[in-house]
Amino acid sequence: MKVEGVAGVEQFASPGKGRGLRASRAFGVGELLLSCPAYSYVLSVKERGLICEQCFSRKTGLARCGKCKKAFYCNVNCQKKNWSMHKLECQAMCAFGQHWCPSETVRLVARIIARLRDQRERSPSENLLLLRDMEDHLEDLDNEKRQMIEAHIASLHQFYSKHLDFPEHQALLTLFSQVHCNGFTVEDEELSNLGLAIFPDIALLNHSCSPNVIVTYRGINAEVRAVQSISAGQEIFTSYIDLLYPCEDRMERLRDMYYFNCDCKVCTTRSTDMEKMSVRKLRDEIGEKEIRDMVRYARNAMEDFRRAKHEKSPAALLEMCELSIDKMSSVFEDSNVYILHMMYQAMGICLFTENYDGAVRYGEKLLQPFTVLYPEYSLNVASVYLKMARLYVAVGRKSAGITAFQKALAVMEIVHGKDHTYVTELKQEMAVK
Repeated sequence: MKVEGVAGVEQFASPGKGRGLRASRAFGVGELLLSCPAYSYVLSVKERGLICEQCFSRKTGLARCGKCKKAFYCNVNCQKKNWSMHKLECQAMCAFGQHWCPSETVRLVARIIARLRDQRERSPSENLLLLRDMEDHLEDLDNEKRQMIEAHIASLHQFYSKHLDFPEHQALLTLFSQVHCNGFTVEDEELSNLGLAIFPDIALLNHSCSPNVIVTYRGINAEVRAVQSISAGQEIFTSYIDLLYPCEDRMERLRDMYYFNCDCKVCTTRSTDMEKMSVRKLRDEIGEKEIRDMVRYARNAMEDFRRAKHEKSPAALLEMCELSIDKMSSVFEDSNVYILHMMYQAMGICLFTENYDGAVRYGEKLLQPFTVLYPEYSLNVASVYLKMARLYVAVGRKSAGITAFQKALAVMEIVHGKDHTYVTELKQEMAVK
């Protein structure tokens, strides 16, 4: 079965993995394999006023919804196109006021239900796979995840019952589980979360820790581009997770979110783990138990920080980062992924508080290890270079800023495409600097 409008991509039965996509012709690095419009999508609440609710364009001077005063649009055309979805929330936001608080997942499911209700034929997002046929892994849910879905269903009824007729409870369980497994976080060029979306055809891509494609976004469309040369007959793999971490951590994440173990070459050989887990070379050799204990501490510190992000002040969070980095540095090199993780968090806090010198200090420690530990064409690497370029300019280091801009651009032209708005805007930004 060929993807409509895109020659060279087909669905097939992937050995040991179920359904998958493969190339029926060769693709070069940076070449577009597939573009898929979102079946349903929702803009993150924190991006309102900055990005159009309909087309996800980022611009100034957006027009506000006259009723709820919460949604913003490029123009009247975008507002009219979005009304069938926005009307699910407009009156509710007015009625609930500050108590209107459904999660992005709940908001997305409400829109999927509305779209399914009105849909009469296969959508452009379902050339290969119908939404109803996406994997749900309902039988794999543990009690915690089932309770989370039940809470989502309760929230759905609370905030959307006036505008939606809901399917039976089992169908809602299935739909929420499908979104949990197949939802895509739409991100910008700095990997900021813009919203949540469903792309059924893109959901057919299987995972590898050595992916040959990357998924990026152009408005409300997902694009799949080659980051390695792909031969005819070769399966197309993306990565479902952040690839910075060692095999054990990646496996745990994949089992928790997607219910499988990865058998790619990187995982079976653990070929990158030693480099990712670099340990200090001291006069007295550090023992295995000491390393295991520090790994356990690092994982706990990362989880503690994740939970504290919504509770503690930026100053307290930065102190958490600094204390954990200091403790881990007694065993780990600065290029160890657990230290890099906390440095990245510290950089983000410094950016948020406009402590640009601090952000530069942490960012400079990330650049070289990131280029080694991530794949060659990585959004994570591009985003750090881009952040550092803007930071360098802000602190008066123009030459370093131009160099960082150029490195970000080299990756972005491959992963986003040379004609992408992000690339065009970056070139304009560089010309001004």
